[in-house]
Amino acid sequence: MTCISRKIDKLRRQIPSFACKPGCHDCCGPVTASSEEMSRLPVKSDAEHDAALAEWNCVHLGPDGCEAYEQRPLICRLFGTTPSMPCPQGLGPETPTEEHVVRQVHDLIASTRQVLV
Repeated sequence: MTCISRKIDKLRRQIPSFACKPGCHDCCGPVTASSEEMSRLPVKSDAEHDAALAEWNCVHLGPDGCEAYEQRPLICRLFGTTPSMPCPQGLGPETPTEEHVVRQVHDLIASTRQVLV
């Protein structure tokens, strides 16, 4: 396991989860992820990527929501868990992500090569 992989796993454990409104995908859209995070996601074809981008969606957004939810990138995990990235539906965890964890996620994103999911 690489150092970045361990950091990702550690940060994932520090971001609280919450139940989304069924069928909602208001926070889903094209995002970037590190190569390590990409390696955890199902591979999609260029045609699937192009079709998703044409609708300003994430390629992993399916009819019932995120099809890669358990492996979604850190930036996706932050949505709805911090005041700077609130849930459009007003949902969220009882306790938001701690600010030092948010900074660590953003620092990791800034320090790794990011590619469009």
